[in-house]
Amino acid sequence: MLRRVSPSGPRVFVVCQTANVVLSLLFLWIVLSPSTLWAYPSNQSDEQDQQTVKMLLQRIEQLEADQKTLMDRVAKLENAQKPVSTANPSTSTAPATAHLAEPTETPEPEKMDVSKTLLNIRGFGDFGLYGGNEKGQTTSFSLGELNLFVTSNISDRFKFLSEIVFEANGGESPSTQIPINAFKAEPERVLLEYSLNDYFNLSAGRYHTAIGYYNTAYHHSTWLQTTTGRPFLFEFEDDGGILPVHTVGVSASGEIPSGSLGLHYVAEAGNGRASRSPLSEPVQNVVDEGNRKAVNLALFVRPDAIPGLQVGFSGYRDVLYPATSPKIGETIVDGYAVLVRSNFEWLNEALVIRHALQGAPHVFDTPGFYSQISERFGSYRPYFRYQYVNAPSNEPLFPDVGLRSGPSVGVRYDANESVALKLQYDYTALRHQPGVSTLGLQVGFTF
Repeated sequence: MLRRVSPSGPRVFVVCQTANVVLSLLFLWIVLSPSTLWAYPSNQSDEQDQQTVKMLLQRIEQLEADQKTLMDRVAKLENAQKPVSTANPSTSTAPATAHLAEPTETPEPEKMDVSKTLLNIRGFGDFGLYGGNEKGQTTSFSLGELNLFVTSNISDRFKFLSEIVFEANGGESPSTQIPINAFKAEPERVLLEYSLNDYFNLSAGRYHTAIGYYNTAYHHSTWLQTTTGRPFLFEFEDDGGILPVHTVGVSASGEIPSGSLGLHYVAEAGNGRASRSPLSEPVQNVVDEGNRKAVNLALFVRPDAIPGLQVGFSGYRDVLYPATSPKIGETIVDGYAVLVRSNFEWLNEALVIRHALQGAPHVFDTPGFYSQISERFGSYRPYFRYQYVNAPSNEPLFPDVGLRSGPSVGVRYDANESVALKLQYDYTALRHQPGVSTLGLQVGFTF
């Protein structure tokens, strides 16, 4: 009777039959061999017969062991061939397919686009010791801003950006409505950004107005700045600043095809700022005082021929609605030229704030400028800045500003890539008042 075998069956069957034939012939040879029956005379000793039989038995045992080894190897070959040769194709491929599909389906959630939208948080902070000779001023340790810079890539074109700042009130601004030394938290920037290409990018939310250079180059982190603080012209609104540093609205920016000239534009429209009332928030986050929107247009160049050079100007226009006076038209014109490289910086910026009361012939111009220069020597970076602001005494929006001018000199020491120490001396000349000297020691850090 023939049995069904695998594709390797004929080869295995032949091997087995060959082994059986060899054993049979060997047995007949042992039985009938003359060497065992008649090769020796019957009178020889039994010792020689026993040795001959022992030798033949050893050979038989060796052949049986070889046959067993051969059969074991044949059995292993048959078992290895069974899943492919003997199984039904319709049933053998299904488990294999399911087994292969399992690893690709299990980690699928980890490969989803949600992983790209995870929040990235970068932190900044500072701490300092400040003192001066201004009347009523005391020497104090001071906590600066704790800034959490949060970003997220929602998709290839949409991104989210936010700056959440925690700070204590120092009582500098008349618009501050929280007790001195009390903490507050505020989202200084909250933006949803859409990027189409290098020529058109759109942002919506709360942003730093693109007036001049400093306001968009340096945000809420003293660690990123060379000096201990911003120029007075670009102080934040709740610290007594005179510019609409923040705006809630939309901003478009991008490149203008210009070859090696590197021409860029920024166009913005938003709520603008409140009329600097002590009882109102300077930034109109939810409700605007009027229906008109503030608009701002900025152009600047970054020529390839001079690396680090940026030259530009901006024009800002808004209408303010004070509660105690007629509407005021506000125009801010800014021009600047800066050279910023890794070991050297030279910042120069000038602007004019014009306020015109509607129905009145008189206008109020407030000019201002600053110039700052610094150079790095290893871990040390000495710097010098001179600033000037001259607001008319009868200025309708900020009569408390007046004339402020004077130098600042200091040195920054970078302890490592995340910690910087700054020592700065300021002298400010005031109109009809004694000059003020201030000395500050600040530690800025990032994490």
